[in-house]
Amino acid sequence: MFTYIDPTVRERLIEQGSLIRIDSEGQATDPFSAPDPGARAISILGPIPLPLERHGRRYEVKWYASVRHTELSKATELADNLREQEGQQSFAILADSMAVNSVLVLGDPDSWENPLVRVHSSCLTGDVFGSERCECGPQFISALERISEDPAGGLIVYMSGHEGRGIGLWAKAATYLLQDAGEDTYQANQTLGLPEDSRDFSDAASLLKYFMRDRPFRLLTNNPKKIDDLNAMGLRNISRVKHVCGVGDANKRYLKAKREWGHDLETGDLE
Repeated sequence: MFTYIDPTVRERLIEQGSLIRIDSEGQATDPFSAPDPGARAISILGPIPLPLERHGRRYEVKWYASVRHTELSKATELADNLREQEGQQSFAILADSMAVNSVLVLGDPDSWENPLVRVHSSCLTGDVFGSERCECGPQFISALERISEDPAGGLIVYMSGHEGRGIGLWAKAATYLLQDAGEDTYQANQTLGLPEDSRDFSDAASLLKYFMRDRPFRLLTNNPKKIDDLNAMGLRNISRVKHVCGVGDANKRYLKAKREWGHDLETGDLE
């Protein structure tokens, strides 16, 4: 039973320490109390043992699911209304009210010193379907491999609301058709009247503050802007680690556009 459908489950999870709430600075707050209306609180469920098997390799991961308290409150209110109407068959629509991000922890956080981190934007076509139009799927797998092999350990923050650099899956499908007509990935966003990159990393910043505890960390990314965004949100001790993988004939034009728009990709990286 979902925690927003049966309040007793929520209380039980809080009491056993499996459901916590943090503020925007990554500090734990009282999960029983109502947060300030203007506060950007985040609820976190976990740790959940999650053995993963990808490409023949096994990974022992601890999974944490996180959601903004404002979205969780909307789902709770909707669940109350559905219960009153005995609309149990409609509970599936609750998922539309929440963007649930994930944190995958590899290794023992208590022993971390300058751990390796990946903030990964969701990509259904690449991560799930295995599309070669982007390098997202190989980047996710490579991040799992590199973090699991690194003596310092680390984590992946998986941002569920970042499809198509924040424009959503439907708009992303339209940009693919525009790209096939000659535009690059950023031009296609502009044609649709959308920003080149509308991703919000504020939740990722809050989660990193909570899990890093002011420790320095290394971020797997080719995008300097991601570092700038996290710096602007108060995360200063970040060193960037290049993360080039999954380059192929189907995505070279896409990657060249990324390079032209500021990503740290050299000509040799695209060979």
